[in-house]
Amino acid sequence: MAKVGDIVRFLNDVGGGKIVRIDNQYAYVEDSDGFEQPVLLKECVVVGSDQPARPKEAPKANTAATEVVLSPASSKATANDETPEGDSLNIVFAFEPIDIKRLSSTSFDAVLVNDSNYFLLVVYSTRGDSRRWTTRYAGIVEPNYQITLDTLDRDSIPGLERFSIQYVAFKRDKEYKLKAPMAVEYPVDNTKFFRLHCFHDNPYFETPVIAFDIVKNDRPVRPVFIDADRLQEAMNEKRQPAQPQANRATSKPNQSQPDIIEVDLHINQLVDTVAGLTRFDMLQCQLKEFRRVMEENRNHRGQRIVFIHGKGEGVLRKAITDELSRRYPRCDYRDASFQEYGFGATMVTIH
Repeated sequence: MAKVGDIVRFLNDVGGGKIVRIDNQYAYVEDSDGFEQPVLLKECVVVGSDQPARPKEAPKANTAATEVVLSPASSKATANDETPEGDSLNIVFAFEPIDIKRLSSTSFDAVLVNDSNYFLLVVYSTRGDSRRWTTRYAGIVEPNYQITLDTLDRDSIPGLERFSIQYVAFKRDKEYKLKAPMAVEYPVDNTKFFRLHCFHDNPYFETPVIAFDIVKNDRPVRPVFIDADRLQEAMNEKRQPAQPQANRATSKPNQSQPDIIEVDLHINQLVDTVAGLTRFDMLQCQLKEFRRVMEENRNHRGQRIVFIHGKGEGVLRKAITDELSRRYPRCDYRDASFQEYGFGATMVTIH
């Protein structure tokens, strides 16, 4: 795979030059006149290099949570391998299957790529439905280096809902430009771990992975400045005046224009844990709740019910609309207000 600094020729065109940067599947090639041209990586043929191989191309550690603890001697040796483009932070995190041909049973490495001239003090954490974080790795990652932070077995995947990377960038024994410490958080669709088409090629890996850009050209991709638990509490408090404590409201308003009933069908609102549940089991649990609320209110003319199902892949939304068309043909339904619920909610009106 071509990398920054390689001298390349174009496979299907005349010309070539030096790769000065890589963005997803495109290499930006600088010709002899100093002009950059974007070219697909797969159409670049390496004919030479004007710099030594970068440390990140070395094989990654095979053990989980391998902490890099640097001695003064090793830090000085690494400092000599700096590259001009490495003074901009580029950090990538990925889930890499150990055996991509056996996704139903394989384990997954959680891998961090530090594509920069900076040492990184890194904390990698995960969160499940308990909404409390667990630290999986804490340590120092060398410049231009790839490291395995953790290994997840198949049974731990269903409980993974979010992950975060916190980092502080610095250099040793030399002056450098200060980078702001940051925390970046991502939601995880754990069903993707078992679908081959969800794994994609990435310039940093030899096999397809599920990759997340943590920092791209010094810019954190998804900075987190709020407390997720406090946000959830605020959302719950906002809903309480409109309905009783139970999220699946059962009250029967007497007003001529009944209040809107909000029903959150996210699986973590319906069960204590998803451990051991298949996607089919989760869907049936969500549809059971949908039917319960519809049956309780089917005779309340004018009642409006908002079913919050999330955007996702649209499987639950389609199942709900199919049920409404087949079992409740006299009910109207449409997308709920985007301002209040985003794209992931359907409003039903009982007639």
